[in-house]
Amino acid sequence: MFKKIFDNFKCLLVGYVIFVGSVSASYAADLPKLKIAVLGFGTVLWELDTIKHYGLDTANGFDLQITKMASSTAGRVAFQANEADAIVADWLWVGIQRNKGKDYVFAPYSLAVGELLVASDSDIQSLQDLKGKSIGIAGGPLDKSWLIFQSYAAAKLGFNLKSETEQVFGAPPLMFKKALSGELDAVINYWHFTAKMKSRGMRTVLSVADTSSALGLDSTTPLLGYVFNRDLPNSASLMPNMVKASQEAKKILLQQQNAWDRLRPLMKAKTDSDFEFLVNGFRAGVPTKPVNLASVQEMLNIMSKSGGDQLVGDLTTLPDDLFYAADVN
Repeated sequence: MFKKIFDNFKCLLVGYVIFVGSVSASYAADLPKLKIAVLGFGTVLWELDTIKHYGLDTANGFDLQITKMASSTAGRVAFQANEADAIVADWLWVGIQRNKGKDYVFAPYSLAVGELLVASDSDIQSLQDLKGKSIGIAGGPLDKSWLIFQSYAAAKLGFNLKSETEQVFGAPPLMFKKALSGELDAVINYWHFTAKMKSRGMRTVLSVADTSSALGLDSTTPLLGYVFNRDLPNSASLMPNMVKASQEAKKILLQQQNAWDRLRPLMKAKTDSDFEFLVNGFRAGVPTKPVNLASVQEMLNIMSKSGGDQLVGDLTTLPDDLFYAADVN
């Protein structure tokens, strides 16, 4: 008798779960969709996956649709062709597009910054010690961190970092391997590769945050952000919703370790140390204050001087309302 009652209860419970699931799916289907195109292997997926898992998109009145792209360039092309409502890009690219007449808006996502790393037993202690040495740079000749390091060396140390060193450019995974194998004297890589290199014993000589402070810049200036198009109805109307969902996801990732445990397979952390450094790196990159526009303008001046027209085009002044003004939790 008790078995029959228990079986009936299980049937009711399964039926209820199916019912709730179908109602939730139906509700999501009725919501406006926000299509975002991001790197298929990028760290932003950790936040987007958190938004979807906890239903932060539907709770904020939209259905987040994630399209994984092979490269950042592919995502930008899709966005410019109006095939995506949002992407993640740096504010400089957004500013250049605004200068070309595009009504794009930048909502800060991360202030994770570049660092210059060397082996733990390296005799390199400062930028001056890099003279005659090799530097691996993942972002190419116009990498923002590399340009800021050059400006710092010229302004504060009185030497040309570019002409005094040998630069080796390559994809982030390649620079990661070459740095760990000792083929490079120093390396500048994307933040999550930097986190894993530090996990494996490499140490920081200088960070962009250090050089920014020395150059009179705000070291908490976010470089990366969600980009929206005010000319696209969905992109414009759902921008506040997505920003709020992003903030709520960040709060979860700042406060709940189990949220990271769930993400670990997506993070591809091979060791507990890698995992810990990645979690701490992400948390350190969460914006905590409004954007300092004067500092961003000064950073633009530095990038213009270092990278020239090839980097900034004819962008000399930050466009009005380039940054989405949201409350920072």
